[in-house]
Amino acid sequence: MSLPIALDALGGDNSPHEIVTGARRAVDELGLEVILVGPPELIGDPQGLPVVACTEVIGMDEDPAKSVRTKKDSSLVRAAELVRDGTASAMVSAGNTGATMASALLRMGRLPGVIRPCIATPLPNPGRAPTVMVDAGANAECTPEMLVQFATMASAFATTRFGIAAPRVALLSIGEEPTKGTPLVKETHQLLAATPSLNFVGNVEGRDLIPSPVDVVVTDGFTGNVALKTLEGSLKFIVNKLFEVIGTDDDTKAAGMTLLPHLMPLAGDLSPDNQGGAMLLGLDGICIISHGSSNATAIMNALRVGHEMASAGIVETLRTTIRPTE
Repeated sequence: MSLPIALDALGGDNSPHEIVTGARRAVDELGLEVILVGPPELIGDPQGLPVVACTEVIGMDEDPAKSVRTKKDSSLVRAAELVRDGTASAMVSAGNTGATMASALLRMGRLPGVIRPCIATPLPNPGRAPTVMVDAGANAECTPEMLVQFATMASAFATTRFGIAAPRVALLSIGEEPTKGTPLVKETHQLLAATPSLNFVGNVEGRDLIPSPVDVVVTDGFTGNVALKTLEGSLKFIVNKLFEVIGTDDDTKAAGMTLLPHLMPLAGDLSPDNQGGAMLLGLDGICIISHGSSNATAIMNALRVGHEMASAGIVETLRTTIRPTE
């Protein structure tokens, strides 16, 4: 019997209603077990779901490290403790990303041998499995050894989550040639090429992220987060403008009748709500980070990913993949 998933009910811009509604949908539509975590008076109607009560909430604008240290009875900290104590199989939050990472790291701990945990974010790849970008924001400053480890963990994650037997791994740079990029990128390229356990295929550029010819894209957390936010903003702008134009007059209405059946599935593929959130790799437990503006659909899918990764034994896979250096 699988354990329930702990959900930070007060995380995100649309909490608690969208968060609780997403949890209810996960129970009704996917058959998952979900525990809400948060102050009951702030959650309001739990829609029939069990609640683990706490007294504090970490806001989106609070300092991550300080808030986790001082707010020990917050929904984020309690959710992480449920995973640590074996009461929940995973935790999910759309709240303060830094505080989510800090809570998970301090309460669950790192797997042996892991230098730093990293965020693995799926990038939509219409027509095939998403591309995993890592690190998407956990570590602004990295060493080449960290990036190689990120690649190793992301490769195992891509196999576990998307069934890719030998994920093609690439390094994000400003050119395909091994000599292009910062000193960090060039040294990392040499190490990745010398790592036989990875299917390293060389460098890719920013234009190769969507759609991508590879399965894993490796970069430092600063560059990865900038790239991710740029993609999200660009895709949102294009989709909104397209639907804004359709229906402005008789000609565009007629065109829309023809195009919309073809565009709607593409819009669904590109929507971050359908990607299921990002996973923090390298922890001795499962932590799924959903975007701050998550609606009920995004939360339901994030819970689905948490359940699937727990069922697939991703933590044990990473434990055997990352071996401590002697």
